[in-house]
This record gives sequence, C-alpha cells and structure tokens, in this order.
Amino acid sequence: MADEPDKSEKTEDATQHKLDEAHKKGDVAKSQEVTTWFMMLGSALMFSLIAPITSANLMNQMKTVIANADQFELAGAGIQTLFRSLSQTILWTAMVPLVFLVVFAIAANLVQHKLVWSVDPIKPKLSKISPLKGMERLFSMDAMVNFLKGLVKISLVGAVVFAVMWTQRDRLETMISADLWLIISIFQALGIQIFIATLAIVTVVAIADFMYQKHKYFEKQKMTIKEVRDEHKSMEGDPKIKQRIRQIRSEKSRKRMMAAVPDATVVVTNPTHFAVALKYEKDMAAPICVAKGADAVALRIRAMAKDSEVPIVENPPLARALYASVEIDQIVPEEHFRAVAQVIGYVMQLKQKASWRS
Repeated sequence: MADEPDKSEKTEDATQHKLDEAHKKGDVAKSQEVTTWFMMLGSALMFSLIAPITSANLMNQMKTVIANADQFELAGAGIQTLFRSLSQTILWTAMVPLVFLVVFAIAANLVQHKLVWSVDPIKPKLSKISPLKGMERLFSMDAMVNFLKGLVKISLVGAVVFAVMWTQRDRLETMISADLWLIISIFQALGIQIFIATLAIVTVVAIADFMYQKHKYFEKQKMTIKEVRDEHKSMEGDPKIKQRIRQIRSEKSRKRMMAAVPDATVVVTNPTHFAVALKYEKDMAAPICVAKGADAVALRIRAMAKDSEVPIVENPPLARALYASVEIDQIVPEEHFRAVAQVIGYVMQLKQKASWRS
C-alpha cells in the first residue's frame, strides 16, 4: 500500500512492545523443519518402543478371534460383543500413536516460542483468496527457498534410505522365505536405522532453517525511526503533554504552599533572593517548613507574609541554608535547630512586647 513505509526505511530493531503485540496476534518466529524434526523423533520412538507392543496386542486379539471363530455367535448380543471388543482394540492401537505425535507437535512449537492463544492467523482475509497475492506468494523468495529446501531434503533423505537399504540387501533377499516374526524384526531394525540416519540429516536442516526463520522474522519486525518515536510517545506520553501536566502540578503545589504562608510563625529571608516560611507551635517537636522560594517566588512569599502580618526576619546565611536543606512539610534539619530557635525566640519576644503595649 502507498502509506506503508518502505523496507529500506526500517532500520531500527523492533522494540519489545512490538514483539509482544506481534506475539499476541500469533505472529511468531517458527520453523516448520523443527516441527518436522520433532514429529520424526516421535515417530522413531513410537516405531521402536510403542509400535511393537500395540501391534502385538492387536495381533493377539486377532489370533483369538480367528482361533475361536466357530465359537462366536453371529447373531444377537454375541456379535455386538465381538465387534465392541475389536473396535476398542483397534481404537486403542490408533489412539496411542496419535496422542504421542500430538504431544511432540505441541513440544515442537513450545521449543520455538512461548505459548500463544490467537485467532488472528485463522481469520478470513481477502489477501488469502486474491489471485494477485497468490501469484506473489507463489513466486516469492520464501517460495523459492522452500522449494530448494524441499529438493535438498528429498535428495538427502533418499540418498540415506538407499544407503541403508543397500547395506542390508543380502538380508532383504532372505525375507521372502523367512518366518513372519523374523520379517517383522528385520523390518523394525531397518526402520530404526533409517529413522536415525534421516534424523541426523533433518537435524542439520532444522537448525539452519530455524536460524533463517529467526533472522527473517526479526527483519520483518524492524521499525522506522518514526515508528519508534510514535511508539515511545504512545507509551511514555507526548513530551508536550507531560510538560503541561508538570506545570499544572507545579502550579497547584505552589498555590497550596502560598495558602500556608499566613499560618507561618516566621519568614526567614536573604533579603529578596530566598524566603523560607517556618511554622512552630508548642505541641510540635520541631519547626517545619511550610513554604520556600527563590527570586520571584520569594518576593511573593514576603508580600503575602506582610499582608498577613507574619514576622519577616532577614538572616541571609540561615535563609540560604534552609532553602538548600529542607523541603516543604519537612522539619528543620537538626544542624539548624539552634539558629532557628533564636529566630523563633526573637519573634516570640516581639509578640509578647506587642501584647504588653496593647
């Protein structure tokens, strides 16, 4: 589409957020060759371990039926019992390999990526039935790679099977006149050899294809610089909006601070660059800072303190020290107790003198 970014512009590695979103949609790095390897491994184990047992059970059941054929009733409940018994045996014989292979198929996917539940891959899409899109997929690079990969697999596996069978050609000639159990034993041994040799070839193909699919997946998920910036903005917030929020919060905090100045006990100044409003009452363990500011804010604190008849004491060293060491609604640091106590004591004396005169 015209609004899609060009692949050459996608120079940035995909962010974890984009990878997580792709995973939610069922878009994961997956190699079909790894699944094939697991299915072949499951088939080999089933052929060597489970198949003899299930086959023996089925054979014994059939032997029993054939040996006692003249004793079965072919009408009524007898025939139903016979068919029920045979059906259960056949179903069990078929279900065990099926369940075994399903477990290996699930393991093949879990090895490649974490568990994912998504209906997006099976949703109907017009691109899947579009003849033009179909032709593009048919002659795409992926189709060519899959075609060459298939030829390599067929050639290698065919060569392996021929090599194994050729080394056993003398034994194969004797199978014509051999006992049934010997034929089964030879066939099983040959099958295991073929599975082992084929697995060795498929292992190399699966590892190479898995690395290729991983590389292709991460290349597909790459992002443009604009996409990275837009995602950062959507997750972290637009810097302009964040700055505006900080301004609003700062204004609200300043209003609350200025509203506390009329209740202060004293304002220590420097004389205009810094202003720190302190509050102290008899039931308090130590004085607390209710407001502080520099330059323009300091002038506003001084003006509000003057309007509210809060004492203003000029003490530049103490004002600078308090401004740097104490925050709003915090108690005065212990190292400034003595200096602050002298200021508050001086203010108390002024109030007492004022009350005597009145």
